[in-house]
Amino acid sequence: MHDSHSTAPIRIGMLIFPNFTQLDLTGPYAVFSRMPNTEVLLIGTTSPVRSDDGLTIVPQVQLTHAPLLDVVFVPGGAGVNQVMENQEVLDFLRIQDRHARFVTSVCTGALVLAAAGLLRGHRAATHWLSMDLLPALGVEPVYERVVVDGKYITAGGVTAGIDFGLTIVAQLLDEHIARKIQLVLEYDPHPPFDSGSPKTADPKLVEEVSQERASIQQQRRQIVERIAVKTKSKTH
Repeated sequence: MHDSHSTAPIRIGMLIFPNFTQLDLTGPYAVFSRMPNTEVLLIGTTSPVRSDDGLTIVPQVQLTHAPLLDVVFVPGGAGVNQVMENQEVLDFLRIQDRHARFVTSVCTGALVLAAAGLLRGHRAATHWLSMDLLPALGVEPVYERVVVDGKYITAGGVTAGIDFGLTIVAQLLDEHIARKIQLVLEYDPHPPFDSGSPKTADPKLVEEVSQERASIQQQRRQIVERIAVKTKSKTH
């Protein structure tokens, strides 16, 4: 556990890339920004960075100038499809992995960590539409809101980012601080509908959403298959 009274702040680096999902980032950011003695850095592959819903964010530092981090974080989004094959990003994550206390993601950010080879042999969560892609990259898919497997902490789709952020606070500092932040954020969700998970949603609704997302998922599957083939050829 980190000593919150020590002089060196906890350094959390949050990667952003074109067409990331902003709530994957801003949910945990709202939690991390309330941690004592913590520096939260937005690390961009470009500047400014436009999210998949049009929100534009200006990172504090570019990927090539990022310092070593205590926690490295990757969001998901449509842009994951390009980032999974971006060697600069993958190399950045591999370098950070050697030093970071926690390597983390929300939603399909887990696919980027897996593409870098960091989740091989580990349990992980991602968005429900992409769960079936994890095994090809050597990862055991787990249908949970937040999955902690050693230094690798991954979360399910989008809104799981707040649960994830609070889990990180409890791991880095303590549960009391995490509970205080939860209370300040008034995080007490009571959704108006029961369709927030394929487990509870009407099967027809699940099928409708799956069909609407079929094109991006097919592209994503082809990318994962390419990465899996490359990885297999390197290990033989």
